[in-house]
Amino acid sequence: MPIYLYWGEDEFAIAQAVAALRQRVLDSDWSSFNFDKISPDQPDAVLQGLNQAMTPPFGTGSRLVWLVNTTLCQRCPEDLLAEVERTLPAIPEHSVLLLTSSSKPDGRLKSTKLLQKHAQIQEFSVIPPWKTELLVKQVRQVAQVVGVKLTETATELLAESVGNDTRQLYSELEKLRLFAGDSKKPIDQGAIATLVTTSTQSAFQLGAAIRQGETAEALDLITALLRQNEPALRIVSSLISQFRRWTWVKTMVEAGERDEREIAKAAEIDNPKRLYFLKQEVQSLSLPTLLQTLSILLELDASLKRGADELATLQIKVIELCELCRL
Repeated sequence: MPIYLYWGEDEFAIAQAVAALRQRVLDSDWSSFNFDKISPDQPDAVLQGLNQAMTPPFGTGSRLVWLVNTTLCQRCPEDLLAEVERTLPAIPEHSVLLLTSSSKPDGRLKSTKLLQKHAQIQEFSVIPPWKTELLVKQVRQVAQVVGVKLTETATELLAESVGNDTRQLYSELEKLRLFAGDSKKPIDQGAIATLVTTSTQSAFQLGAAIRQGETAEALDLITALLRQNEPALRIVSSLISQFRRWTWVKTMVEAGERDEREIAKAAEIDNPKRLYFLKQEVQSLSLPTLLQTLSILLELDASLKRGADELATLQIKVIELCELCRL
């Protein structure tokens, strides 16, 4: 009795997961008989879905019943709850019930607790653009699914180029898969720079521009990010995260630490292999400079929280940071 709950705001990622589930459980010759997609505007959609899930499949393969954008984990009347409680444990082995929702399940509801007990729950939320480690991790995961081998530098550049746009990530990786052909060699950053369309300006790029002292580029990125309705406090949060990571790496290296796992742990880096590139990035910056950047960023964060003008405040502090990193 497989039951799945997919939730989150990343609609494309959910659509990919649903397509994979359909391919896995349905026999293509019988899919038109054994697949039910029930929208929330249909009368008694949840009851209809539960009844369909109890119906044995025709022919070979399993039956798949999909409750689209269900509100079962946001509100559930007592009479419906009784049906859910009675039906979930009794769903036949060859029926699959799939529920999808853009909203986070309300853990206080009894219906949610029932699904937590009987269902496999997977989150598909859009990764915040300032969480660069998670973006890089997502690129690795999707590249594995698509069947593309990337060097570590290429992985980071692709994450920087597409940001948290899952649809574009899949599209670019399909393009790279065709480009690679039968080659067993991992794709490098040169191919990424040539083939991948950079559609977003990211705080990841902004941090790199500041670190390199590129004032004009950093100011352009600030303007672009704000035009994309990126909250100023999120931009600053990303910068603090980046510069804190660089500061930890520099601190540990100058302290003589040689165990890369210890450095990665201190800098909160999931993949220790990234340390090589991080060490290169901070090579030209002194530890006092990095510590001073954190002080400036904390001042910037405090100013914005007190209601300072976002664009002007960001511009002033970014200029100050770029000048500091050029010294």
